[in-house]
Amino acid sequence: MNKKYMSKKIKEIERKFLVQNIVENISDFSCDFIIQGYLSICNLNEVRVRKKGNRYFQTIKKGTGKVRFETEIEITKNQFDLLWPLTQGKRIEKKRYKMPYMGKVLEIDIFLGKLDGLIIVEVEFDSEKESLNFLKPS
Repeated sequence: MNKKYMSKKIKEIERKFLVQNIVENISDFSCDFIIQGYLSICNLNEVRVRKKGNRYFQTIKKGTGKVRFETEIEITKNQFDLLWPLTQGKRIEKKRYKMPYMGKVLEIDIFLGKLDGLIIVEVEFDSEKESLNFLKPS
């Protein structure tokens, strides 16, 4: 199997924060433009496709809260193009900036389109304990 299309299965431990004010130097950090569409959101499960730069992914998430199961598979542009129409009405677009902070990477999502003005920061952790001890930035 081509390594590019292998999946990764992980227990995702993350926290999300709503942001009121963005840092002035946000443009100094790396940024990806992301479009994402949801194929299914049902009970505790989520299935989505995402275009991030020139790469394409299908992601399945299960669970709620800080700890969830996630499987992400890199797919081809053709596979993405076949699935994208199925996400009609369930799409988002955002710019994602990555900023170092206290040994972690803050993923700052600035939403565009119908969610324009929404800003969320996500931080991933190696353990639940690390997650609980994390001091969020102001």
